[in-house]
Amino acid sequence: MIDPELLLQGYRLGVFPMAMEDDSIEWFSPDPRAILPLEDFHAPHALRRLLRKRVFETTIDNAFSEVIVACAKRKDTWINREIIESYTRLHELGHAHSVEAWKQGRLAGGLYGVAVGGAFFGESMFHRVTDASKIALVALVEHLRARKFVLLDTQWLTPHLQQFGGVEISRHHYLRLLRRAVELPRKFL
Repeated sequence: MIDPELLLQGYRLGVFPMAMEDDSIEWFSPDPRAILPLEDFHAPHALRRLLRKRVFETTIDNAFSEVIVACAKRKDTWINREIIESYTRLHELGHAHSVEAWKQGRLAGGLYGVAVGGAFFGESMFHRVTDASKIALVALVEHLRARKFVLLDTQWLTPHLQQFGGVEISRHHYLRLLRRAVELPRKFL
């Protein structure tokens, strides 16, 4: 297991771990780095319509273990047993969190990540029902805004994140934002 303080220090410095194919752990600091600016977050029209219908219920930290295991169940994954154990320990210590989307009482999708100061580091998301992970992302952004977080790190930019306003910034710019964010006295819960 990765030591919890080592993990947190990595996030404070702008690096995060991923498991490689041989189960070794490597640390990454992408350049450019992707973020989802909280003030510019954009939910597509069809998703806003779905939100109004209240098809999904969202919760926070109700099924962390189930979420991280579901995130790992894909063909290409960077989430191995060591990552699961390490982030589960961070969750037990109050630093890693999950957002779950439920449909008819069943876990339909979700995401997990790490909170340090006023920064949230999104690690992974999954869905079993179409749009469930998007609903979890909207719930996360609303939660972060309500608690005055200033940085939502998504590591790399994907077309999925681009539709919500995700952007790439230089590592240098990211590290400036990060230094300010991690010093803020914020609580995720």
